[in-house]
Amino acid sequence: MTQSAQEWSKYLNQIQSKEEFQSLNWEGNFFEYLEMVKKDPLIARNAFQRMYDMVLTWGTENYVEYKKEITRYKFFDDPIDQGKDAVFGLDVQLMKLVNFFKSAAYGYGTEKRVLLLHGPVGSAKSTIARLLKKGIEQYSKTEAGALYSFKWIDPTGKGEPLFGGATEMMSPMHEDPLKLIPEEMRAKVLSEVNLNAKGDYKVAIKGDMDPASRFVMRELLKRYHGDWTQVIANHVRVVRIALSEKDRLGIGTFQPKDEKNQDSTELTGDINYRKIAEYGSDSDPRAFNFDGEFCVANRGVIEFIEVLKLDVAFLYDLLTASQEHKIKPKKFAQTDIDEVIIGHTNEPEFRKLQNNEFMEALRDRTVKIDVPYITKLKHEVKIYEKDFNSQKIRGKSIAPHTIEVAAMWAILTRLEHPKKANISLMQKLKLYDGKTLSGFSEENVKELRKEAIREGLDGVSPRYVQDKISNAIVKSEIPCVNPFMILNELESGLKNHALIASEERRREYRDLIGLVKQEYEDIVKNEVQRAISADEDAIAKLCGNYIDNVKAYTQREKIRNKYTGMDEECDERLMRSIEEKIDIPESRKDDFRREIMNYIGALAIEGRTFDYKTNERLHKALELKLFEDQKDTIKLTSLVSNVVDRATQEKIDVVKSRLIKYFGYDEISATDVLNFVASIFARGDVKKRE
Repeated sequence: MTQSAQEWSKYLNQIQSKEEFQSLNWEGNFFEYLEMVKKDPLIARNAFQRMYDMVLTWGTENYVEYKKEITRYKFFDDPIDQGKDAVFGLDVQLMKLVNFFKSAAYGYGTEKRVLLLHGPVGSAKSTIARLLKKGIEQYSKTEAGALYSFKWIDPTGKGEPLFGGATEMMSPMHEDPLKLIPEEMRAKVLSEVNLNAKGDYKVAIKGDMDPASRFVMRELLKRYHGDWTQVIANHVRVVRIALSEKDRLGIGTFQPKDEKNQDSTELTGDINYRKIAEYGSDSDPRAFNFDGEFCVANRGVIEFIEVLKLDVAFLYDLLTASQEHKIKPKKFAQTDIDEVIIGHTNEPEFRKLQNNEFMEALRDRTVKIDVPYITKLKHEVKIYEKDFNSQKIRGKSIAPHTIEVAAMWAILTRLEHPKKANISLMQKLKLYDGKTLSGFSEENVKELRKEAIREGLDGVSPRYVQDKISNAIVKSEIPCVNPFMILNELESGLKNHALIASEERRREYRDLIGLVKQEYEDIVKNEVQRAISADEDAIAKLCGNYIDNVKAYTQREKIRNKYTGMDEECDERLMRSIEEKIDIPESRKDDFRREIMNYIGALAIEGRTFDYKTNERLHKALELKLFEDQKDTIKLTSLVSNVVDRATQEKIDVVKSRLIKYFGYDEISATDVLNFVASIFARGDVKKRE
């Protein structure tokens, strides 16, 4: 081997995990397994208990929203894949989901139900199901989630006729080894196993083995004249198993096909015709392939994609599987299963279920959890930032607020118009996002949510927005993608949107784009204003001047002019020019000024110095006043023309550098925003002259 090859060999040898492989491939006898279960009863948990414990393993966080305590389960951030399938903004719905698992884990009844995730297209139903499958697969590979099955062996190693000449036969449905214990012995074994059981679960043995294992046990008992312990000692080995969707072990997925191609054997398994000649009968369980999705998913979870599109024959299988935890393979008795059944469907299919009186049995055995679209802006932004960020987008930058305006429009399409006239749709969006608006309390927000019955069930899906952001990035001929490119792409795509049937709805969505453009104008105007007035020395100087005047005013004194040394009246014009920026009316100016002085006095008593940054309202007023004073000296509107003198250009460059430093712009996007805001001011100047 060359030196580099030896180095690679050494490196790969270091990073491989032999211990993990050995742990996942543990093998022992049945009596060792019994002792393990006695020491740690969690080994023998059922599928619902494992699912519930798996979610809790990743931890929780509690917070209060609208006076209601909400638990956020960190598992749904997808820590397994670093957030690849993270679910945002659905904490309340996910609480209901986990409560379903909790109830089922404790045997309170929901373990006999089909969990149905219901919502519009693109609302994360499939993502939640995918996360749960991924989570339980990963959990089975940890020590906390270890689970075991068994295999039949030929101790002679010559080939056992019972196994078709093979030396071993794995339990085809990966049953729990405890099912090997005969019915008449179970109560006594369980009393011994549960003697020192602690925690929430006690070991239970429910149901019988699969038909193939029952057949082998029956034949071996005949061979050993009914001595069960001899059968177990000589012919059974317990093995650790790891659930795997790819290997079809413990995780199943079923997707409906057209009615002509649907066959219920896809769920329950089918006869292996090649083995009939070997075993002599099509009713011999060893000639049966236990490879239907229900069989595959035993001990884990099965996902039904668009479950309500299933043929009626499939739905009958589903009813028995959920209520009785049994399936009926062809030519065999009912077979016990232990698995979580999750289905998801969209609204039109669910309405068909509600209107079909023949489906009453399924409705009765279904727990529906709504998975609506997100209605909080910050969560919608996270969805798009996951795909469109500096790590993924190469060669092009995305200007600040570009993703935000796309998310804003998506949210607006999902919100119901407020019934009260004193609130706009944009204000409603801000309230939902946690912003505070004058005159609105938490109770008002709760009331808004309560009156909007279908909010989040209609509107534009995140997929549409993702497609349009992607289009805008690809089509852009400049290295920076800005909000107007995205908004134009969103608008132009509406005419071909397959899920928007009416022209009225399209017109409504176009109007919302106008609303978002106006909001974006306000955002960037504010940022440019703050960048212009971000001279902290100038703000501090203005603040000192204001405070000196307020102090003199409230104490009925005159103020000394620093240049002339003469006592002068308070500068009422200065004070009002600042106060008016935050809508302090003439009638309230005395109260506001006393409030400021009381605040400064309270700080002085505590030995602290007043800082304008700690008073948000005053800080904003000072910034706006400074902007007004400096706006004309910087001559921002001159950007619209092509003639900019050197002194003005230097000032503009300072503003640009502040946009880059404080607001996340780059050189191109900062220049674009300054030009855009300059055009707004120029437009305003034209209107004033008119």
